[in-house]
Amino acid sequence: MQYDVLILGHGIAGAVFAETCRMRGLSVHVFDQKREGNASMAAAGLVNPVVLRRDVPVWRATELMTAMRTFYADWERHLGISCWHPTPLVKLFPTANDVRQWKRAMADPATAPFITCQPEPEVDASPLRAPHGYGTVTHAGWLDIPLLLEAHRSSLALEGRLAEREVRPTDIRTEPGGIRVGEVHGRWLVECTGSFSTAQGLLPVKGETLTVRIPGLRLGRMIHGKAGLQPVADGLFRVGATFKWTDLWEGPTQEARTALLEQLWATVDAPVEVVAQHAGVRPAVRDRRPLLGKTGPHTVLFNGMGTRGVMLAPWCAAHLLEHLMDGKPLDPEVDRSRFD
Repeated sequence: MQYDVLILGHGIAGAVFAETCRMRGLSVHVFDQKREGNASMAAAGLVNPVVLRRDVPVWRATELMTAMRTFYADWERHLGISCWHPTPLVKLFPTANDVRQWKRAMADPATAPFITCQPEPEVDASPLRAPHGYGTVTHAGWLDIPLLLEAHRSSLALEGRLAEREVRPTDIRTEPGGIRVGEVHGRWLVECTGSFSTAQGLLPVKGETLTVRIPGLRLGRMIHGKAGLQPVADGLFRVGATFKWTDLWEGPTQEARTALLEQLWATVDAPVEVVAQHAGVRPAVRDRRPLLGKTGPHTVLFNGMGTRGVMLAPWCAAHLLEHLMDGKPLDPEVDRSRFD
């Protein structure tokens, strides 16, 4: 039972890292125990290359989007599923200042490739509140994370490369040339445990979302208004998310439900039926950059993807493997040693 890489955790980070290893021809074994509060199972999976508060590109937007699209397309083909959904995102403008800010962004060479002003007949015909119009992020989309993780989990289990168990520090033994967990030996042990980690620099934040039914609302676009609105099925939408830095593990709350519904009613003038409520704890970082790098002779950290895990993970996984296997230096902005 010798592997190149042992992976702790099978959220979106651990799964992406395992698949990136497979694409490089590396053998992997994954240890995971499902836990309440896992951010990946509660996340909407939304990908948006623009920070809509200021209408500027996210960090490394072009590079991240290119790596992400190629990666998920290859992974879909390998698993035989369809889980990546390119979906434009429409930002509603509540004030005239929002219009002016969007126009300035369209004139900025860094932001211009991602945004436009174009007619959106579905939006025009819907009961959305957009007193000053809207703009469109053309390169957005969403990943069906639960579908992807379950398909990947089944694939790992079928191949005997998944152990559904908790790994305690006392279960891990360093040996010459590698590391051992029980009877499984690997060259590297990569921790991808998200908010369950105690890594320096990690600042977990709780997020809650709602799944709602809005009868009569037909949208093929995601919406950013007072609330975020993401179509997930006929008549069903994901709403959210909230941000909270206290009481992280208390699960879904009435407080968040009320806040999300108030934001939704400020965005759409239509009756709403709540179908489900979801809560998870995101592995955010104080400086909003991932945490990558070695923590020991054979131990590695892959964490801190925050709210943009779907977008960040493919590039980060490839970057970290180039560091581990090819000896390339880590980008200082993502090197975990910045918090030592």
